[in-house]
Amino acid sequence: MMKMSILFFLCCIVPLVMADLQVGFYGSTCPQAESIVRQVVQKRFSTDRSITAALLRMHFHDCFVRGCDASILIDSTKSKSSEKDAGPNLTVRGFEIIDGAKKSLEAACPSTVSCADIITLATRDAVVLAGGPNYNATTGRRDGLVSDPSEVNLPGPTFSVSQALQAFTAKGLTLTEMVTLLGAHTVGVAHCVFFRDRLSNFQGTQKPDPSMDPTLAAKLLKTCGTKSRPLNADPTVFLDQNTSFVVDNQFYNQILLKRGILQIDQELALA
Repeated sequence: MMKMSILFFLCCIVPLVMADLQVGFYGSTCPQAESIVRQVVQKRFSTDRSITAALLRMHFHDCFVRGCDASILIDSTKSKSSEKDAGPNLTVRGFEIIDGAKKSLEAACPSTVSCADIITLATRDAVVLAGGPNYNATTGRRDGLVSDPSEVNLPGPTFSVSQALQAFTAKGLTLTEMVTLLGAHTVGVAHCVFFRDRLSNFQGTQKPDPSMDPTLAAKLLKTCGTKSRPLNADPTVFLDQNTSFVVDNQFYNQILLKRGILQIDQELALA
């Protein structure tokens, strides 16, 4: 289920792209494009498996705002801020992977492959390396020139299902597609600040969230502490406590066992 869900995750955001897409778009202009990107991703994945989550997050944060146009890559200037400066994007990682792939592509095929397509291909390759499906990714996207931090209206980690659904439907996505997209939480982490209240003082009750497995809550409490007595600065925990670096269906299985980390993830079991 999860392997197909990641495929759908990538396909769901394609309609947000203003371009004529096709498989093998660079077949005549840069036939080695996909293999070049794959080599860069493979090299990094061999030393850092967390890049799958990082690239999935970058891809989603880019596509949800103005479509998959790589506007998240545009740097700010002294006179104008960019999407990179928006709060949700301050912790986006993996830019150096895209930069490395772009450098290699420019050496082989100057001014040919868009950064938007590099993000798409790199994300696909990272998903495959993490156990997801190997599938044909469409290409032919154009890079955007506008990057405005005020347009970064991403659904937040503390959103309820109803709040998130409102944000997704505003982009033309359905509840099923939202659940599929959130399935990307099969990899990645969350900062304690976004769910610490669930561990000991849910909605001001001075008790843990009853929808969280008590054993998991006790375990996370040791990592995160309480709101009044947090541990460390702001540690992170895996969103999938079972197979944290693997693209599979365990995220969905975990929330059915009341082991969702974020409240919105756990609420999916009731959606």
